[in-house]
Amino acid sequence: MQKNIKIFILTVLSAIIGMGCSDEFLKGTQKGTLSDESLQNETGVDLLLTAAYSILDGSVDGQNRERSGDNWWIDVLTDEAHKGSTNGDQAILHDLQTYSNWSTSNNYFFLKWEGLYAGVNRCNAVINLANSITDVDLTQKIAEARFLRGHFNFELTRIWRNVPYIDEIATIENPDVANNGPLWDEIEADFQFAITNLPEDLGPGRANSWAAKAYMGKVHLYQEEWTNAETILDDVINNGPYDLNAEFVDNFNGAGKNGIEVVFSIQHEANDGATNNGNGNKGGELNFPGGGPYGSCCGFYQPTQDLANAFKTTGGLPQPNTYNNSDIDNDYGVASADPFTPYAGELDPRIDYTVGRRGIDYNGWGEHVGFDWVRAQADAGPYLPKKNTYKAGEDNTRGTAGWGQQVPGLHYNVIRFADVLLMAAEAKAELGDAAGAMALVNRVRQRAIDMTTVKDVANPTNDAANYSIALYTATDFTAANAVELVRFERKLELAMEGHRYFDLTRWGILPEVMNEFFTNEVRTVSTLVTGTVQDRHEVFPIPLRAIDVAENLTQNPEWSAAQ
Repeated sequence: MQKNIKIFILTVLSAIIGMGCSDEFLKGTQKGTLSDESLQNETGVDLLLTAAYSILDGSVDGQNRERSGDNWWIDVLTDEAHKGSTNGDQAILHDLQTYSNWSTSNNYFFLKWEGLYAGVNRCNAVINLANSITDVDLTQKIAEARFLRGHFNFELTRIWRNVPYIDEIATIENPDVANNGPLWDEIEADFQFAITNLPEDLGPGRANSWAAKAYMGKVHLYQEEWTNAETILDDVINNGPYDLNAEFVDNFNGAGKNGIEVVFSIQHEANDGATNNGNGNKGGELNFPGGGPYGSCCGFYQPTQDLANAFKTTGGLPQPNTYNNSDIDNDYGVASADPFTPYAGELDPRIDYTVGRRGIDYNGWGEHVGFDWVRAQADAGPYLPKKNTYKAGEDNTRGTAGWGQQVPGLHYNVIRFADVLLMAAEAKAELGDAAGAMALVNRVRQRAIDMTTVKDVANPTNDAANYSIALYTATDFTAANAVELVRFERKLELAMEGHRYFDLTRWGILPEVMNEFFTNEVRTVSTLVTGTVQDRHEVFPIPLRAIDVAENLTQNPEWSAAQ
C-alpha cells in the first residue's frame, strides 16, 4: 500500500482529513469533516488508511528530516553517529548531539512530536470512519489502523515517556488531553487487536499478525517483562515466515526490499513517476556524501570512531570492554593525495557494510579516497555512512529532488528478523538462559561468517581487510556476561539503524556510555566540544510549543525547570 502513494493522493487526503500537518497535532478530526457521502464507505476508509501509512516516514510539508521515520537524527545523540557536515550547519541539531543545549524550544523536538501525533490522528480517523459503517465488515482495516497507532504511540512513549493518549473518541470530543504517563497498556491493546484480527500476510509494506506479534514482543522488552517477551518472540522465530537474508547487505539495498528478513518496514520509492521523487525517504535527504562518487548531498550522518573501533575482534570475537582502548587507523586530516594504509588488525566483516572507510570499496563505487569525499572531516570525522546510501548499479533506488537533496528509494526496516533474534536473546539472557541467548546470537553471527565479504578494489580475489569473526562457545558466553554480550551484538548488527539511543536509555546507561564516548572520541574529532550527559537526557523534554497549544499538557519532571 505504501509504495503506491502518489503526491496527488496525499493532496486529496489532506482535503479529506480537513487539516494540514500543523493542525494535526493534538487536534481532532472535526465532526462532519468526512461529510462527502461518496467517502462514507470502504473506499473512504482505504484512502484514510493510505494516509496513515503514508505518514510513517514523517513526511508531510517539507520539514522532513526532523520527523524522519528512520530516527536518524536520534542516532546522532549516541556513540555511533555524528551529525556530519560542519558544526554550524543545522546548529540546533549540533546542540542536541553534543548535549550542550536541549532547549524545549528546539524544533527537532517539536516537529517529531507533531509528526507522531499526526500519525495517531490519522489512525483515529480510519477507526472512527470504519466504526460508523455497518454494511461491510471493516475489522481488518481497523486492525491495520490500530497496529499503526500502536507504532506511533510506541514512538511517543519511548521518546517522551509521559505523553497524552488520544483515541478515536478523544480525537473528536476532547483533543486537549493531559499527560497520561507511559502508554504501555494502550499500546499493548492495539497490538493485541492487530494480532487477533490481521491475517498472516497482506503484502509488502502492510501490517500483519506476525509483525504485530514481533512488535508486541518489543513492547514487553521495553517494560522488562522478560518472560512475556521471550514467549511471543520465540513464537515469531519458530513459527513465523521470517529468516535472515543470506547476505547482510541485502537489508540495505534495492535487491533485498521486502525480503525474508523484513518484519515491518517503511516503504520508499525513487524514480517511480511521482513528482520530484515524492515517495522517497525525504527525511534522509541530507545523509549522503557531500563529495564522492555520485555528487550527492549533504554530508550528514557519519559513523563515529567509536563505532569503527567496536568492530575490532580477537580470535574472531568482539572486545566489549576494551575495544576503545585504541583506535583503528583513520585518515582524519590526511589529504586524499597523501599515502594512507587501512587498519591491518582483525575486524568483524560487518564494519565494511556499515562504515565507509578510506582505502575500502564504497558500496561498489570504487575505493573510498578519503578527505575529498567527506564534507567536513574536522567537525565530523573521517567516515561515511554505508547502510542508508546508494549502491552502485541500483539507479532505481536513487532520487534527487529540486535543490539537489536526496530522496532515496531504500526502505527503512522498523523491525527486521535479526532484531527479533537479538530481542529474544536479550530476554533469555535476562532470565538466566545463557545457552538459549548464545544460540540466537550465534545465529546472527553465523550469517556474518557466511556472507560475502568486501573485496580489495585492486585485487578483487582478496578481502579488503583482515576479516575475522567466530561463534561464541559456552566458555566465552556465560550467565555472568550474557546480557553484556547480547547488548554488544546489537551495537554491531544494528548500528546506524535507529536503535542505539533507545537501547541506551532503556538499559539506563546513557550518561555512563556517552560521557565516556565524548572523552574517547575527541582523540579523533578534535573540534568535539560537549556538555555533560545527565540522567534526564534519557527522556526528551516535551516541546514548549506543544504545551502552549494544549493547556492540560505538562512538562516532563526531568525538564520542568528548562527553558
